[in-house]
Amino acid sequence: MRIAVSADDGQGIDSVVSPHFGRCPYFILIDVEAREVTRISAVKNPFYGSHQPGQVPGFIQAQGASVMLTGGMGARAVGFFQQYGIEPVTGALGTVRISLERYLGGELKGAEACTTSQEHGHGIPAEGEYEQDELGRLKEEIEALRGQLGDAVDRLGKVIKKS
Repeated sequence: MRIAVSADDGQGIDSVVSPHFGRCPYFILIDVEAREVTRISAVKNPFYGSHQPGQVPGFIQAQGASVMLTGGMGARAVGFFQQYGIEPVTGALGTVRISLERYLGGELKGAEACTTSQEHGHGIPAEGEYEQDELGRLKEEIEALRGQLGDAVDRLGKVIKKS
């Protein structure tokens, strides 16, 4: 099975998961057999900065992925991935390693379309509009990081209680 993960950099399994799959600079491709990682590679997102609906899911399909892990995506993207036979999974956060472990452990599953922003399909932006809005992207990343920090604090609290 090949799993694609949206990433902010090309550092492989230690990359930070990008909060939005379509606007991430890289995808980390992870081959897994019997829950063991057999290969990891990073590929640049050829549509980083500007993409049309369906282009990125098509690119991920061409990479041979059967699963797409990401922080978030819109309803149209979820539908495209499903049409391509790729399992979309949202809610990934932290590093690729952490998200992969959560997915393989059954903790991370399903895709919930983002409805909080125009760029995720809650209203349709003009062609290329949101990809070029750096301020909007940074605001979205800050919100994702706040969520990740909250999740990390919750998990830390659980670990401390067990100790």
